[in-house]
Amino acid sequence: MTPTLVRQHLSHTGEGSRTDLGARARDWSEIQERMLVPLYEAVYERLEVGPTARVLGLGCGSGLALLMAASRGAAVAGVEPSCPERLALARQRLLPETWGTRARAGTRLLEGAPGDTADAPPYTLVTAFEPIGCLAGDSEGLGELLASATPLAERGAPVALVGWGPPERCATSSVLRVATKLADPLRSTGSWRPALRDDLEEVAQRAGLRPDGSGRVACPFGYADLDSALRGLLSTGLFDAAIAATDQAQVDKEVTEALHPYQRRDGTVWMPNVFRYLIARVP
Repeated sequence: MTPTLVRQHLSHTGEGSRTDLGARARDWSEIQERMLVPLYEAVYERLEVGPTARVLGLGCGSGLALLMAASRGAAVAGVEPSCPERLALARQRLLPETWGTRARAGTRLLEGAPGDTADAPPYTLVTAFEPIGCLAGDSEGLGELLASATPLAERGAPVALVGWGPPERCATSSVLRVATKLADPLRSTGSWRPALRDDLEEVAQRAGLRPDGSGRVACPFGYADLDSALRGLLSTGLFDAAIAATDQAQVDKEVTEALHPYQRRDGTVWMPNVFRYLIARVP
């Protein structure tokens, strides 16, 4: 089956217990998700996101990007079609009634499709912050999400799309290649491939969107130690096919070995990366 956007980064093998899936979601929320904060901030700054914004986050995960938009005064909504464990964490972050206080008006977090928010006012910004350009076919899933989301946005509203930068500027690419090597028998489920220059433009064109500028942002992946790096990277779901093709211990071993060149003398792990974003407009 061709991988979709939501399966590419948020998928799970289904072989672990619900507790395992919850732990992995927490690893994403506590370790990995913050790596893209410079990217979120760059997009929000460029688009001057503030109190008048109504933001729809596609594949919102555990909600950090939406929390940042809400901190700027924006009304936010998110859909997370594939990982209820991450969505539960997003609700803890973004729906303060969980703690006995009042949530910001308009905050909606749904496990489903963008169309489930159709009764909300038109959105002024749609974000798809899960980077494409890492797995073969990952842009197809993004196209599906955009097709159902863009009719909910105002005419001319920006849509932010994100992709991995060129492999020579993404140190993490060398680690991600481990997933391809180990998952070779399951290559049809998706394998690593280098990002292409026009990945985002092609997605925008297929979705009927008009490109309106782009940028690159440095997003280094920094971890306290090798164990944190391993947990963070595995939480992305990019190694699921490798785990299914071999076993967890083998994947842990080979990913840890691939991380060694990026371990510094103090034990921390540091991998410089560059991500690209494209701003496109709803016709």
